[in-house]
Amino acid sequence: MSAVNLQLDENNKLRHFLSIEGLNRDLLLRILDSAESFINITGRSVKKVPALRGRVIANIFFEHSTRTRTTFELAAKRLSADVLNLNISTSATSKGETLLDTLRNLEAMDVDMFVMRHGDSGAAHFLASHANPGVSIINAGDGQHSHPTQAMLDMFTIRSVKGDFTPLRVAIVGDILHSRVARSQIMALNTLGVSEVRVIAPRTLIPSNARESLGVHVYHDMDEGIRNVDVIIMLRLQKERMNGALLPSEHEFFQCYGLTEERLQLADDEVTVMHPGPINRGVEMATAVADGKHSVILQQVTYGIAVRMAILSMAMQPSSAGRES
Repeated sequence: MSAVNLQLDENNKLRHFLSIEGLNRDLLLRILDSAESFINITGRSVKKVPALRGRVIANIFFEHSTRTRTTFELAAKRLSADVLNLNISTSATSKGETLLDTLRNLEAMDVDMFVMRHGDSGAAHFLASHANPGVSIINAGDGQHSHPTQAMLDMFTIRSVKGDFTPLRVAIVGDILHSRVARSQIMALNTLGVSEVRVIAPRTLIPSNARESLGVHVYHDMDEGIRNVDVIIMLRLQKERMNGALLPSEHEFFQCYGLTEERLQLADDEVTVMHPGPINRGVEMATAVADGKHSVILQQVTYGIAVRMAILSMAMQPSSAGRES
């Protein structure tokens, strides 16, 4: 079964959130609109709504990611859900229990939703295909495949700053080859109808058929690639996923592809600078750019909570409501 078939129920509503692939523009805009309704909760004295009171959400992170795990936990708690954080290093999976056994045992404890990050591409899809009715799976990043909630918080950030997606030229710079974030961003940007998506990187860090398979314009020259763009998204170099000497050195990467204040002048005067984090300062971008007036990197983190609140609430299955206390 394809990811899109798994993700939607018989009424075309979200059941799982595994990938941007196959989801239509209307659904992506509904996620963004729902996130908009949650954005002001942060400013309240009581930062909670009762939307998921009585529901149980388990965070299962087989890869470390403080930012993603924390924002998912905050999102669930602000929706009034009960949150279970599974410590993988001491869990039964480290003792030989299979992923499916972990799912079944937690389902037996009446867990309603699983937020999973895993190093294997397709792990979230596997869990979703075996989940019991009424149980939802949210992909918090799987291998080199997909990171759909990161893409949606990036889309929310872009819309908050720029408004209309249609006229935008967006450049994604860095390790396209290994980046699940880039793949999800590209799918979302094309689905939302931006004017142009550019990818900029050395030849060794871009898939050989990127133009055809991803629907992007490929640049190997940084200066040419960012010329007149409206949004620049810098990616973290995925050193832990790189096999072989794909780069001469981090220093040389910065010289050729690092975002500096000088290079930023080639882009549109009102260019927006983004990064999914964590930033390698002096490798992907200069500190002056990361902390400069065009940067919305900290806003991305803030918006991530609202976007994940939207996704958690939209994907929670009605059949789980019977367990509400």
